Amino acid sequence: MSKFKTIDDLDVAGKRVLVRADLNVPMKDGVPTDTTRIDRSVDTIKGLTDRGARVVLMTHFGRPKGKFVPEMSLKPVAEAMARALGAPVAFAADVIGDSAKATVAALKDGEVAMLENVRFHAEEEKNDPDFAKALASLGDVYVNDAFSTAHRAHASTEALARLLPAAAGRLMQAELEALGGALGNPQKPVAAVVGGAKVSTKMEVLGNLSQKVDMIIIGGGMANTFLFAQGHDVGASLCEKDMKDDALKIIADAKAKGCEIILPVDVVVAKEFAANAENKVVGIDAIPADMMALDIGPASIAEVEKRLASCKTLVWNGPFGAFEIAPFDKGTNAAAQAAARLTKEGKLLSVAGGGDTVAALSHAGASDDFSYISTAGGAFLEWIEGKTLPGVAALDQ
Repeated sequence: MSKFKTIDDLDVAGKRVLVRADLNVPMKDGVPTDTTRIDRSVDTIKGLTDRGARVVLMTHFGRPKGKFVPEMSLKPVAEAMARALGAPVAFAADVIGDSAKATVAALKDGEVAMLENVRFHAEEEKNDPDFAKALASLGDVYVNDAFSTAHRAHASTEALARLLPAAAGRLMQAELEALGGALGNPQKPVAAVVGGAKVSTKMEVLGNLSQKVDMIIIGGGMANTFLFAQGHDVGASLCEKDMKDDALKIIADAKAKGCEIILPVDVVVAKEFAANAENKVVGIDAIPADMMALDIGPASIAEVEKRLASCKTLVWNGPFGAFEIAPFDKGTNAAAQAAARLTKEGKLLSVAGGGDTVAALSHAGASDDFSYISTAGGAFLEWIEGKTLPGVAALDQ
């Protein structure tokens, strides 16, 4: 795992600290409708202001494509941040212009300012060195607290870290420590749950995990593709038949590395994908031609629970079935609740991430007991694919 400094390693008293946060919050009529990201960044900001830092917040908002778009201004976000901090947040009407310079120059120790949307400049996403230098001139130290944008090499996430003394904020630190514990240097045996609709979108994930974990438990629509590859008739189920050879290669490569691929032994089938549709449990050799598998069955659930109980570390990405509608949420709910229970008992380190995953674990009522749930969709996926994240690499000492 990478070696990085945290804000505890920085001397920040009286210094201007540029903090790259992810405050890209949902907005309606100029008011943030969900302030989770704002609330979660308070810890880092207070950790700096309490020690006399002059904090300058930077973030992107939406996709303005390098132009000033009034409805993508961060002014409402600055107001919401002030409420979260219980302290004023000065707002600069530009990013590197006169307003930014004047706003930062006026800061006193322990005060906070926010720059306008960094993506109003096309140079941000181009990782332009001159734009990064102009940003760097506004600060003495750089803190990256935006893991969710760490897979992009942008000026405010990557170039800046090379121009100023750099450290990870509290959120970035928590994310990197959780991910390091799960795949960097994990306690074995390690299980990975990989679900979702399509094998084609998870090829790199499966390829990387099969080299690092002891077992991969496959769920969701992608399990049908593996069952089909092994010669089972999957009826009308979602299945990528053209991925048959890829699925067989994944199984063979995993086996060569001592990683077991675990597939369902029974499934819940229905004729239609609808809430409370008429359904039944069948073995994987008895899927009717006019029905589709929409969840794993009770024998598969019992097997998953047994496997999780044998492990010390779990990485979870994707649901087991069509969890959005009952009764096809049973498999995901049962497995998530089992993982949550084992984590609560101190027997399992559980790390999960990815859009559907966050929703599925929340639906199962299991979120609070997982060791760590990453809300960084793209960055989390690239991490489990084994890719280097530029924003993280730039923090390496």
